Amino acid sequence: MSTSRFTRRRLLQSALAAAPAAALASRFSAHRLLAQADPVAALEAQVHIAPGPFKPTWESLVACTTPDWFRDAKFGIWNHWSAQCVPEQGDWYARNMYIQGSRQYNYQVKTYGHPSKFGFMQFDNLWKAENWKPEELMNLYVAAGAKYFTALANHHDNFDAYNSRFHNWNSVKLGPKKDIVGIYGKLAKQHGLRFAVTNHSSHAWNWLQVAYDYDPEGPLQGVRYDAYTLTKADGKGKWWEGFDPQELYTGRHEVMPDGITTIADANKFHAANDARFGEIIPPMDPQFAYNWFLRCQDLVDSYKPDLLYFDDSELPLGQFGLDIAAHYYNSSVRDKGKVDVVLTGKDQKPEHVGAFTLDIERGKTNGIQPQPWQTDTCIGNWHYDISLFQNHKYKTPISVIHSLIDIVSKNGNLMLNIPVKGDGTIDADERAFLEAIATWIPKHGEAIYGTRPFVVFGEGPPDVVSGRFNEKTQRAYTSEDIRFTRKGDTVYAFAFVWPANGKILIKTLARDASALPKPIQRVDLIGAGSLTFTQDATGLTLNLPDKAPNPYAYAFILRT
Repeated sequence: MSTSRFTRRRLLQSALAAAPAAALASRFSAHRLLAQADPVAALEAQVHIAPGPFKPTWESLVACTTPDWFRDAKFGIWNHWSAQCVPEQGDWYARNMYIQGSRQYNYQVKTYGHPSKFGFMQFDNLWKAENWKPEELMNLYVAAGAKYFTALANHHDNFDAYNSRFHNWNSVKLGPKKDIVGIYGKLAKQHGLRFAVTNHSSHAWNWLQVAYDYDPEGPLQGVRYDAYTLTKADGKGKWWEGFDPQELYTGRHEVMPDGITTIADANKFHAANDARFGEIIPPMDPQFAYNWFLRCQDLVDSYKPDLLYFDDSELPLGQFGLDIAAHYYNSSVRDKGKVDVVLTGKDQKPEHVGAFTLDIERGKTNGIQPQPWQTDTCIGNWHYDISLFQNHKYKTPISVIHSLIDIVSKNGNLMLNIPVKGDGTIDADERAFLEAIATWIPKHGEAIYGTRPFVVFGEGPPDVVSGRFNEKTQRAYTSEDIRFTRKGDTVYAFAFVWPANGKILIKTLARDASALPKPIQRVDLIGAGSLTFTQDATGLTLNLPDKAPNPYAYAFILRT
């Protein structure tokens, strides 16, 4: 028996030992299989992996390579959209509404009621997407220059935004009553975009445990929140009749014990629990891991996404993550004759380079990476936050365009989230943002799409430190900053600041420099035409027109 099969079988044995057959049948829709003589083998039979060159091991997966379409695309737009957008209070509402003292808890109590009476599951019903016009949104994204579109398949709140066969809490049966992933996927492909999906639900088993807790202080001190007592039977006559809240909330694993009487002590408990957020295997609930596999496999098989994003360090849930990776790659080989899909994860170990494409959340690298990578970030909060619109606090078009240039110069892609309201619309500032970047990105596509890194990414003062969540440390660019890309023999140089003296000096391109040994014969500024220049031992000096061609950034085409 292979190591991967042994690991998987051990997890399935644990799953069967941890729950009665009736519960497993409900969780996994495996009624007939559980009646067989060998229930472990029956469950394992559902963990089918498409045949092909890749095995569910790190040693096999590292032979994969990132396809050229991803390296060419450079820019994608993401709708990080779930029921957590309904209250319009930003990120992690499904968790923070259960943490007494948090801003979102206070909003929840004031607006909807105490979480012992009105829990997060109610938002899955309130999420109607009644004003959602996906075709109109897709037109905006295409006009803005996106080459791939990304839909959120599920978040840590454990609700599937697709027609999920292995999870009843999904957007076809409840809430919007629409196959959001399916609709977006069809539209993206009609518009010639590659289609991506993001899967964040591997963390739900730990992340949602606060729904079983209670207020440590106040008039309802000690009263458990909704998840603690609700059962499927309680839904009779209600909108959720026939649905089991425990399937959504994942069951009690690490709930806050009785007797905590201060918010400070409750926060200490939450902090200790949060330290396990990044663990790759949920040892207390292998059932959840198995069901996660079935749901993710269903997502891959039914919608055939070009990119599958995991919000995990490396791959999620141990062996099950390796199983999905092998299945995803082999399915592409079967359908297209090659690996034409991208799988992304975070915090990549050196020995696992190649097994998936590195994603850096809200951050970037400080140099050219040998393998393609991706930044995922947002113009505001991941989930819609009305306060950012009210106070006009979104990222500016110039900051995003500058980030895109820097990322592409280092062999990366930018996947940018535009938050969507619960009703399916975007606000006026978001629309204005998209219209602004649409005036720059497509017009400068020659220097962005399909390019590869130059021998150096650029020049200027010291750059950011590589890593996640480093975008707030990004310094403002100056007239000294230059970034490069390349396409064949043509080099592109970007400047971020229009100089007061009408000249730009690019030191990297000095005559006879190793970076570009041939003399430059022609320089064009996109949007302004041909420029005069001199190239000597100090560098390449560009003589600029009196007026900048745009307010954001400047791309020079350099031909030797």
